[in-house]
Amino acid sequence: MASVLAGPDGRGRCAWVGDDVEYRRYHDEEWGTPLHGDRALFEKMSLEGFQAGLSWITILRKRPHFREVFAGFDPALVAEFGDDDVERLMADAGIIRNRAKILATISNAALVREMADGELDALMWSFAPATSARPHTFDDVPAVTAESTALSKALRKRGFRFVGPTTMYALMQSAGMVDDHVDGCWRAAAR
Repeated sequence: MASVLAGPDGRGRCAWVGDDVEYRRYHDEEWGTPLHGDRALFEKMSLEGFQAGLSWITILRKRPHFREVFAGFDPALVAEFGDDDVERLMADAGIIRNRAKILATISNAALVREMADGELDALMWSFAPATSARPHTFDDVPAVTAESTALSKALRKRGFRFVGPTTMYALMQSAGMVDDHVDGCWRAAAR
């Protein structure tokens, strides 16, 4: 399988984008771009947790509705969700209706709410590697790294759930803590 595909605009992109317009926009504007802020990283952590076992495009297409029903992923608001909110979310076909993931998101929000402003951001980014080699092909892209494993352990120690090493590596990629745009991708060439 090719690691880079040319899009309709002639730009080479990481092949996972395929020909999906939303994936192309996400790849070009978000994936691998440094993301900061407790709220933004809480949203990313939550969505990556919901994605576990599913395709990211499923989450990406449902993201606007996720944002709506999870109060914009404001940790202070989500932390206050109760049993009625859980049942409301379980009945909402616009999101992934997984009780364990919904409960983990609420529990994780309470943990973020207890942290000092900027603490989640500092904690997560403290595990970003100083440098990493540009992957030549997708075979060079790991699913787990020592850093994602350490981040997962640090978050779990604090009580966070659905933050396994593979999920945390996906977060590190999407939040720009690592840059896994492969050789030949226009985003790799832009850096």
